[in-house]
Amino acid sequence: MDLSALRASRDLRLLILGNWVTGLGTQAALVALPFQIYDLTRSAFLTGLLGAVELVPLIGFALFGGALADRFDRRRLLLLDQVALVACAGALALLVWAPGDPPLVGLYAFGGLLAGFGAVQNVARSAIVPNLVDPAHLRSALALNFGLFQLTMVVGPALGGVLIGLLGTGAVFAIDAASCLAMVVALLYMAPQPPHGGGDRPAVLRSIAEGLRFVRHKQALMGSFAIDLVAMTFGMPRALFPVLAVSVYHAGPEGTGLLFAAVSAGATVAALTTAWLEHARRLGVIVLWAVVVWGGAIALAGLANSIVLAALLFAVAGAADSVSAVCRSTINQSVTPDALRGRMSSVFSLVVTSGPRLGDVEAGVVAGLGGARFSVVSGGLACIVGAVALVAAFPALIRYDAEREIGAMRA
Repeated sequence: MDLSALRASRDLRLLILGNWVTGLGTQAALVALPFQIYDLTRSAFLTGLLGAVELVPLIGFALFGGALADRFDRRRLLLLDQVALVACAGALALLVWAPGDPPLVGLYAFGGLLAGFGAVQNVARSAIVPNLVDPAHLRSALALNFGLFQLTMVVGPALGGVLIGLLGTGAVFAIDAASCLAMVVALLYMAPQPPHGGGDRPAVLRSIAEGLRFVRHKQALMGSFAIDLVAMTFGMPRALFPVLAVSVYHAGPEGTGLLFAAVSAGATVAALTTAWLEHARRLGVIVLWAVVVWGGAIALAGLANSIVLAALLFAVAGAADSVSAVCRSTINQSVTPDALRGRMSSVFSLVVTSGPRLGDVEAGVVAGLGGARFSVVSGGLACIVGAVALVAAFPALIRYDAEREIGAMRA
């Protein structure tokens, strides 16, 4: 485990610690909201509709937040965003605690706003990280940030489930609101984080368009985004975890939780043990092989005859995805000027959030046609084929040289 970035930067320690505590509350709330909707409606369709409701603010807020992050002090933007997150989580708690059943429209509305302001938080935080450390520690900082975020995805949902059983969903939303105070305290002790080299500030819509043009013309970025989108669309069968656990392995809800946790657990371990990446130069090549391992492990998991073996293979897949994520984040941040990092991070956020949702649709449709096992196996194989094709389409990804690009950051 490479802790050099944490030792070198007090502000990075504050940001990561504040984000980790806040992330626990966020992940607990992500369990509580669909549980509350299902408990209210007893409808799987209306519960699943929450994802579609969240998608629109995710897209809009991410793009708008990226433009703001390249115009104003990112620390101040994060502070204001925490106020909005506290207000949304607090409103959800009040809706649940109020007499009578909470209104479904209100749950959808504040759930969507919570997702949107969460997207702004992710964009601004991602844009801040490269300025908190020397370029030599960039990979270490990104790996720690990603690894501890994955840890919240293991601990947070389990914590949410326990708290729902003990205190109810309203209390979980209130705890989520309170957890944002950790990030507020961390930000108050951090130095200001204005974007560097911004020059002129065009109108927000023009600023968003400028960011999209930059991404489109940067082939290494396009390749990085495209290969992740393919990996998540074809190789992320999370929508089938309940089907596999119940119908294939006969392991019930506990088995479902195991499969979900396995991916994040593997990702956490891999991200926190990526010191070897500090000396790697061809990060694009590593991304390609990591995606191949991801797809291969997913395909083998679809053939597994026991849930323990499947969970181990999903953990391997999560570890490979984690290596890919750290490498892709390093590529993205190092080829992007600081004045454009907020807008680049907004596109990255859209890819990361939309890929798994598209994967849910793909996995469900193919499973409906050929069964759950066929969907998982074919998705993993399609992921490998797609990754190889994308590398041919975006050769700049394979040619990426970390020594050259990170050296340019120091200049």
